[in-house]
Amino acid sequence: MFLSKKPTSKFLLSLTFVLLLSFPINTNASDPTSSEDDSDDLEQLLALDEQEDQLQQDQDSISRFSEAEVLSKAQRIVLELNSDNSERVIDENEFVMLLGYAPWCVRSAELMPHFAEAATSLKALGSPIVMAKLDAERYPKVASLLDIKGFPTLILFVNGTPQAYTGGFSAEGMVIWAKKKTGVPVIRISTVTEAEDFLRKYHTFVIGLFEKFEGSDYEAFVKAATTDNEIQFAETNNIEFLDYNKFPLVTKLTELNSVRVYSSPVKLQVYVFAKADDFNTLLEPLQDVARKFLTKIMFIYIDIIDENLAKPFLTLFGLEESKNTLVTAFDNKGSLKYLLQSDPTPSNIEEFCLGLQDGSISTYFKSQPIPDNNNASLLAVVGKTFDDLVLNSPKNVLLEVYTPWCIHCETTSKQVEKLAKHFKALDNLVFAKIDASANEHPKLQVYDYPSLFLYKAGDKDNPIKLSTKSGSKELAAFINKQVRPKDQAAKDEL
Repeated sequence: MFLSKKPTSKFLLSLTFVLLLSFPINTNASDPTSSEDDSDDLEQLLALDEQEDQLQQDQDSISRFSEAEVLSKAQRIVLELNSDNSERVIDENEFVMLLGYAPWCVRSAELMPHFAEAATSLKALGSPIVMAKLDAERYPKVASLLDIKGFPTLILFVNGTPQAYTGGFSAEGMVIWAKKKTGVPVIRISTVTEAEDFLRKYHTFVIGLFEKFEGSDYEAFVKAATTDNEIQFAETNNIEFLDYNKFPLVTKLTELNSVRVYSSPVKLQVYVFAKADDFNTLLEPLQDVARKFLTKIMFIYIDIIDENLAKPFLTLFGLEESKNTLVTAFDNKGSLKYLLQSDPTPSNIEEFCLGLQDGSISTYFKSQPIPDNNNASLLAVVGKTFDDLVLNSPKNVLLEVYTPWCIHCETTSKQVEKLAKHFKALDNLVFAKIDASANEHPKLQVYDYPSLFLYKAGDKDNPIKLSTKSGSKELAAFINKQVRPKDQAAKDEL
């Protein structure tokens, strides 16, 4: 219901002025009836004032009634639970979907309007679900009893028994999940009108075509619909409704659809990072490329300016500062990543995709630029030089693996520098270091920092891991034992 705004003072003054103009005012002082006219005019003005006051009161009354009606409607759709009513509401209703929130929580604030929209939609659909919310900060005991530990938390109570929420966080996602948990998981479409109504409500869906709604295939379809928590399933016996896909040819990644994108059954995914204007130019030819790889490769666009979405991906390639269009790919089945090294033209992207399919594209490993190691007692190794300086070196190599953010790495680095000086006269031993946050290599799979490895000459495939908790004297003794010829072995003292 839409109501006009309350009349402002400016509006009332204008109304008064217009009404005054509609009455004849005689300014002739010689007219014997002028005093009577003045008296009549005064009475008319007073009457107008009373009308204006009454109008204002009426408008205030309508406004108060409207606000109360809206509030009452909102309370009927989303109940506010507290210490007094929470147990009764959950026990007396078959289905209760509860949103646990905190007033200061940003994520709660973002989710609240979607929850309210879902509540409105479910009510319009005649759903038996009671939608409720609880200020967990104001009622901590109730929140604890309902197992609300973080914000926001969504829980579905079925006859008082809680079920964890596993659906999406858009209004549509909540409606789909709630309907599947409390009603029929598949919507049957029989007419064009029903199809049009369905398309207005759902953006992601699966359509099943069955001659008869029975048999093993149909049972498997219904089972899949029941199992999936985010996608609405529909069934029909008319092929007209089967021309839709789960995702468009090129999907724009957002916070809302990210979970569905990452969990897509299409594990080979191509990501295009570009500014919005640049992508608009590329979109149409990119869609033509995507058509050639339907069901094989999923194409995803991310605004390169959006740090929250783009930066985590670009950091994996060491390209987090890039602002120009980039094309990457991920094989989520094997946790592999790829980078288009040529210009991101449609033809190069298509060739890149063909290479991804036939396995001719090399996996990408990030690397810093090759450093100058002239006269360095401690070699700086990067991803591009790991083979030459470590694996293919004829010498023994003691490698320190570190990251800039590691709080214990500085202590180990000082130890390695001390050891490098101590063994500088030993020709068959090289000391090196690599920043694992900026460099990768398929044969360097390290997850603990700092780490020390001794790559012995003649057996580089089996590096020996040294304890970073050992003192300099212990490390020197171990290294001395491993790299000196047996007839020259002697204990070194630091």
